Amino acid sequence: MTEHSESFLRRLRHQAREFAETARSTSLELDRAPSRAAELILGGPLPWRQLAGLPADHADDPLRVDGRPAYLDRCAEQVVVFEELARGDAAAVLALPGPSMSGHVVAELADPEQRDRYYRRLADHPTWTFFGMTEPSHGSDPSSMTTVLRAGDDGAFRLDGTKRFVGNGARAGLGVVFARRNAGPLGVTAVLLDTDRRGFSASALPTSGLRGLELSELRLCDVPVTRRDILGHGRSATRQGMWAATRTFNRFRPVVSCLALGVAQAAYDYVREHRRRLRADEDWAMARFAQRLTGVRALVASAARSADRDPADGTLASAAKLRATRLAEDLTTTAVGLFGPGARWDHPLLDKWVRDARAFEFMEGTGNIQRQVLAQGYLHGRLTDERAA
Repeated sequence: MTEHSESFLRRLRHQAREFAETARSTSLELDRAPSRAAELILGGPLPWRQLAGLPADHADDPLRVDGRPAYLDRCAEQVVVFEELARGDAAAVLALPGPSMSGHVVAELADPEQRDRYYRRLADHPTWTFFGMTEPSHGSDPSSMTTVLRAGDDGAFRLDGTKRFVGNGARAGLGVVFARRNAGPLGVTAVLLDTDRRGFSASALPTSGLRGLELSELRLCDVPVTRRDILGHGRSATRQGMWAATRTFNRFRPVVSCLALGVAQAAYDYVREHRRRLRADEDWAMARFAQRLTGVRALVASAARSADRDPADGTLASAAKLRATRLAEDLTTTAVGLFGPGARWDHPLLDKWVRDARAFEFMEGTGNIQRQVLAQGYLHGRLTDERAA
């Protein structure tokens, strides 16, 4: 990355930092009532249109740094802006309308007509999207996927199955559903689906952390699908559903990492502001956390650059997610302990951050999955001992 780009990202971070307090102003209410996301986000002062991450041909008013646009459609920009926002409220970041994860699949697989259909909808009015991969009994394992896309005698298709733990599913207007057409991982395809289709229903699930994301269950019962809804049609089987999903996970894990980092930084700042007199051992612990924050931030930035350069390589993305998630859990737990018994009642923001920090473990693969990716990356020479440390 050039020196100019590093300077640009620093200025972008400085500008994004102004949004943190704006996001925090509604964080407790969004946590209490996730169904109010539209009111709290769209009706509040947060510049959600500029944060949506729309591509240049559909973004008429992007963020600008010294006159230069920042479309937030690259991971290196996203991790800078979203970390700062997460210091206010990570759930608000995840609850923003816009392309989110499904946008990566559209970018990889959609033809020009599908791409225009997708982004025109998002640009015309605030629209939430979903990424329908995880299933109730099998997680995101493609070999066990039970959601199916069947071809009818009339040449049309029907979609049946259940997806669970889908972010923004109950409030989404459209999204991407992964379904099986044939046996094996290469038999999985991606479908661009509007939520007003007959047979589609969604309901929010009760959660403890990141409640503003409103994790949902999607139920698909004989949902009509046309060939124009199938992403990547005409491509080889090796460049369809799971290929795009893997590249999406590799791009989104640095974002999850930066959100966890933002929560950790928020807890650190809270302690420094409200516990100005610390014992020697407590002060040493906080100094160690400051070092870890700096190290993880550098790792997340490296992972973001790697994801932009080669989305097929998720090694650094997995390393970043492991380290950032662990840091968020460790720091929020320590912060609560520093305020003594009753801290989670007396300091509701700390209580929220403790719950939010634990949610990141289950986003885009648990720690065990990330360790497997790291091991594979190391065996293939994509990660040195120093970068893995």
